[in-house]
Amino acid sequence: MRTPGRPFGLNLSKDSARDIARTATRHRRRPEDGVGLVVTPNIDHIAIIRRSAEMAQAYRNAARIVCDGWPVQLYARLCGARLARVTGCEITSELMRMTPYAAWNRFFFVVDTETTAQAVRDWALRNNLTGVCATLIPAFGFEKDAAFCATMAQTIAAHGTTVLIMAVGAPRSEIFVDTHRTLLPPCWAFCVGQAVKIELGLVKRASPGWQSVGLEWLWRLIQEPSRLAGRYATATIGFSAAVIEDQLRGGLRTTGTGQ
Repeated sequence: MRTPGRPFGLNLSKDSARDIARTATRHRRRPEDGVGLVVTPNIDHIAIIRRSAEMAQAYRNAARIVCDGWPVQLYARLCGARLARVTGCEITSELMRMTPYAAWNRFFFVVDTETTAQAVRDWALRNNLTGVCATLIPAFGFEKDAAFCATMAQTIAAHGTTVLIMAVGAPRSEIFVDTHRTLLPPCWAFCVGQAVKIELGLVKRASPGWQSVGLEWLWRLIQEPSRLAGRYATATIGFSAAVIEDQLRGGLRTTGTGQ
C-alpha cells in the first residue's frame, strides 16, 4: 500500500519558496553533500515519471520536492498531506531577489536562447554579480550528447557554482543534474523551466486572479497553443493514470532523500 500522506511515493517538502531560497544562498553545501536537486512536480512531471526511468531516478535522488501544480497539491491533500503549493516561479523569484548575497555565492544559469542569457547578464550587472554569474546555452537535444553533457557539467564545476539554475525544461534538466551529479560541484540545482524568463520579464505570467483559481495552465495555453496543447493533453492522461495506479498499487514509489 502507498504510505499515507506520500502521493506517488513522493516525499513532498513543507518548505516555502523563501525557505528553500534562503537555504540555497545562505548555507553553503559541503563537498560531501554533493548536489542538492530541487524539483517542482506538476502533472507533466508525474506523467513523465511513469514512462521515464531516468526521471524517476532523478526524483528519487532529489533533495527537495515541492508541490507545484495545483492538481498535484489537490491529490496530495486527498492523500492526507497538508501542503501549500510552491511553484518554480516563486522559488526562482525568491532566489533572484534575495540580495545581498553572501560573498561565496556563485550562480550558473543554463538557458535556452541568447536573449535569455543577456537578460540574466543584465540581472547580474544590476546586482553586482557580473564576476560570479555565468550562463550557458546548450544546443537543442544536448541531453542526447553524453560528451557534451560531461563537458557542461565540468564547466559548471570549474565556475565554482553554488546555485545552478536549469531553465531548459523537463525532463532534460532533472536528468542532466542527476546523471552528472558526480561531475557537478556541491551546489543547489533548481530545475525551473520558464520561471527564469518570467522573473526577467521575457514571458508574462498569469495574473494573481488566474493563479488563485488554478487556471494558470489555461493562461499559458492561450499564450502558446501550438507548443502546449499536445503536451497538456498527454500530461493530463498520464497524470490521471498515475493517480489510478497510486490508489491501486501504491504508485511510483519514488522517494526524495530530503538531504
